[in-house]
Amino acid sequence: MLAAELRLHDVRVLVLDKETEPASIVRIVGLHIRSLEVMAMRGLLDRMLERGRKRPAGGFFAAINKPAPADLDSAHAYLLGIPQPVVVQLLEEHAIQRGAQIRRGSAVVGFEQDDEGVTVELAGGEQLRSRYLVGCDGSRSTVRKLLGVGFPGEPSRNETLMGELELDVPQDELAATVTEVRETYKTFSITPFADGIYRVVIPVAGVSERAEPTLDDFRQHLRAIAGTDFGVHSPRWLSRFGDATRLAEHYRIGSVLLAGDAAHIHPPTGGQGLNLGIQDAFNLGWKLAAQIRGWAPETLLDTYEAERHPVAEDVLDNTRAQLELLSTDPGPQAVRRLLAELMDLDEVNRHLIEKITAIDIRYDFGDGPDLQGRRLRDLKTKHGNLYDLLHRGRGLLLDRTEHLTTDGWSDRVDHLADPTAAVDAPALLLRPDGHTAWLGTNQQALTTHLTRWFGAGEQATG
Repeated sequence: MLAAELRLHDVRVLVLDKETEPASIVRIVGLHIRSLEVMAMRGLLDRMLERGRKRPAGGFFAAINKPAPADLDSAHAYLLGIPQPVVVQLLEEHAIQRGAQIRRGSAVVGFEQDDEGVTVELAGGEQLRSRYLVGCDGSRSTVRKLLGVGFPGEPSRNETLMGELELDVPQDELAATVTEVRETYKTFSITPFADGIYRVVIPVAGVSERAEPTLDDFRQHLRAIAGTDFGVHSPRWLSRFGDATRLAEHYRIGSVLLAGDAAHIHPPTGGQGLNLGIQDAFNLGWKLAAQIRGWAPETLLDTYEAERHPVAEDVLDNTRAQLELLSTDPGPQAVRRLLAELMDLDEVNRHLIEKITAIDIRYDFGDGPDLQGRRLRDLKTKHGNLYDLLHRGRGLLLDRTEHLTTDGWSDRVDHLADPTAAVDAPALLLRPDGHTAWLGTNQQALTTHLTRWFGAGEQATG
């Protein structure tokens, strides 16, 4: 995602992937509302929809089964279930089409940075030179460790087994047993996948020292929870993941930055991890490109950490809360029942769904109307859907007054004069990530905010 964003601004980019082949594990992930909006803003959503399955945008928070409000503020108010390898494939194709280079089997083992950039060392001794290095290399990030950035938080206390296997049990017996088990273990599931294959998810108390589980592990824990192992056999793949919760102390030191799981890890409760990483890249891409292209205001790149670090803090906190609500102990179960009652109130349910789906985020841009700092939903304009106008990754002035101007910034900001646009503001300035940077009618104030986010205009530089 980050490579594609950089290529939108003609920045040369190389993706180094230590793996020689794409991952073969076909996990189904969920793209939440904000990630679907991100894909729409870059012309990727239709490709994702062709390969995924729409599901209701509710029941995420601690697996409490409450439907989403009917009027969520988005044109894409649903969850898209899609295989993770498909997401990777589509994003890779998108980045390559934009001109990114991708090298597999290239593991980073060291780097040194100076005032001019970063020298990166690969396994085998090859060295590469770059203006910037971004570690998108996961929870065990080599880049983060070499950078010396702290990763405080809590280690795993429990884990989850996940795999795709065949079963030898009648369908009605399977359904009845799973329903009974889920009365106590909310994250337990056995769901049909394809051609007699089932996806099995088992919560396990404690943490194993082995990296990968065995078929016997699945049988043992199924018997412990369900009283039967369902005759599981012929696994396609088996894996385990813990519930560690950690957040990098910094997202940037000099010319080296972190994004995705390299910057934060948390339990998968609510399905937020993949979405959080994609949105990190979306926030960082245009800012890093601006820095490299030479028009970024002095503090623009610093806003990446300032904006995204608090978002990750909030995600970590809500996953901690959800884990407590999934506990089988009497106290957490009592709180869970109380919260389920409260979620019958529209405001409570809406608040939690907007939090999980990331459409509640408001970056701190200073004093201003409530919409300032928030993302703007897709809407109709006289030139088509708003998000279609953001495909190039530029800023956009949506001007209902028809009297404002972006002269001096035309190489970075588009100007759409449309008095019919269905937005509750006379004019607003959108950043390339769709967040509202300014609202108003005053040209001088607009010029101030154009300079704040898009640097000095051509007129200002002579």
